[in-house]
Amino acid sequence: MLLAAILLAGLLVACGSDDEGSGEGGEGSSKPDKLVMGFVPSQDAETIATTVEPLADELGEILGIEVEARTMTNYNGLVEAMGAEQVHIGFIPAFGYVIANQEYDIEVILKSIRHGSSTYKAQYLVQADSDIESLEDLEGKRWAYADATSTSGFLFPANQLMQKFDIESPDALTTEFFGDTVQVGGHDTAAIAVYEGDADVATTFDDVRENLEEEYPDIKEKLRVLEYTEEIPNDTISVIPELDEELVQEIKDAFMSFNDDEKMIGIMNDVYTWDAIDTAEHSEYEVVAETYERFGDSVSLD
Repeated sequence: MLLAAILLAGLLVACGSDDEGSGEGGEGSSKPDKLVMGFVPSQDAETIATTVEPLADELGEILGIEVEARTMTNYNGLVEAMGAEQVHIGFIPAFGYVIANQEYDIEVILKSIRHGSSTYKAQYLVQADSDIESLEDLEGKRWAYADATSTSGFLFPANQLMQKFDIESPDALTTEFFGDTVQVGGHDTAAIAVYEGDADVATTFDDVRENLEEEYPDIKEKLRVLEYTEEIPNDTISVIPELDEELVQEIKDAFMSFNDDEKMIGIMNDVYTWDAIDTAEHSEYEVVAETYERFGDSVSLD
């Protein structure tokens, strides 16, 4: 009887150890009971929150897990929330992904496709009748851009100009090369600043003018593209490294199935103008990491 009691106690301990180590449904589980998807508004926050609800519901139904769509105020908040495991899936642009990967090992799994391409370019917009004919002519002019964390609005154009004119720092670019600079908060706002004569040049994604034609029907006549940057990888769907590999694959498969779902891909288009979704690898974003390294601590997601 004593031997049987000892064996039974040992069996119970072993079972308890197995349950604690399984990670199923417990604290720190790699398969959470609820997945949180993080977005940063490209439009009114209340609008995007309502728009993405069906997306979260459909994803949850496919995965068999409750999915919450959470709207964040900015990309810094989204990245920090992923680092703290409060958000599991993040819709992050290239620059934000690079920082998230370096700081928290966030993993890119998917990327957006727009106009049949997984990359895009930044453009320099000037007034059609401007005397600015080359990048050299930008010296001393007033530059409008969304903000210093924008991949296409600031980082890639700034890097291009710094390399072309052997400018040693972003600070020297904005204070010595340009006569004045203004951060306006959005790509459309930057384009409008040039349209209305409040700036000489704006750097935006290609082609921001199409988003403004309804309100400014003559914007393509009033603004012309001076130059483009090199190709920039599209934005990502990225996940925290703590998620179970099998679950991550299920998430990838679920999103990829949206390509055949007109309603779901329509939502993606409404939110971030995605035409399709494709798989992605970290190596595709090394060009962004190299650009970011040149800027060091002079830029952040704040």
